[in-house]
Amino acid sequence: MLGRKVFAVSLTTPEGRSATSPLTATRRTGLVDQVIEQMRGAISRGDWPVDQRIPPEPELVSALGVGRNTVREAVRALSHAGLLDVRQGDGTFVRATSEISGALRRLYGTHLREVLEVRRALEVEGARMAATERTDAELADLTKALADRDNAIERQDLEGVLDADTRFHRQVVECSHNGLLIELYQGLTETFRASVASTLDGDGPGHKIEHSGLLNAIANRDPERAGTEAGGFFQELIDRYGQPGT
Repeated sequence: MLGRKVFAVSLTTPEGRSATSPLTATRRTGLVDQVIEQMRGAISRGDWPVDQRIPPEPELVSALGVGRNTVREAVRALSHAGLLDVRQGDGTFVRATSEISGALRRLYGTHLREVLEVRRALEVEGARMAATERTDAELADLTKALADRDNAIERQDLEGVLDADTRFHRQVVECSHNGLLIELYQGLTETFRASVASTLDGDGPGHKIEHSGLLNAIANRDPERAGTEAGGFFQELIDRYGQPGT
């Protein structure tokens, strides 16, 4: 429930006259905050996957040990934040794992060219830094992700390609060891994953834009080549799939 306190703020008009504007200060109770954090944690950890329906209200009330109004307030807050999508008569679904990703899915989810351009900006720099900062263990993880991707392509496994390709690109950025860049990229995960899905051929994952050059550049600690390789395949994607207005 919300506690409200009404107070007045004195304002001065351009003519020098004073005016009073009533503002309402709202204070969320600690119980609702706790429920919001628990639900946000379930979303960010993947316990409630993106595009999946969350448990119904009676189940949440029972599991959390709170009243219906508390659950409704928490759902409303997470919906406003872009993490949940309330569909009347159908339930509540996870929209995104972060506020920034939710906002982008709502506003720019269909503008593939813009998404690819933002990915290029982040991943080219991420690739350069990865070439100098990656560890041997991280290189092994990159190698496995790329092998998983290529194996999935051979099997014509669209979902497998999507998972492995998304993982490979995320791990490249994580190899940069730049906390802010990693945080920005993770906040856009759902939007970027959707862009990967949009560039898979409709008759199967046959486009197979090569990533081996990027992997080799990172393995050889060659930042310039890594940046060139990353920029090159993103330009190929933009030329192929990112026509203006798409």
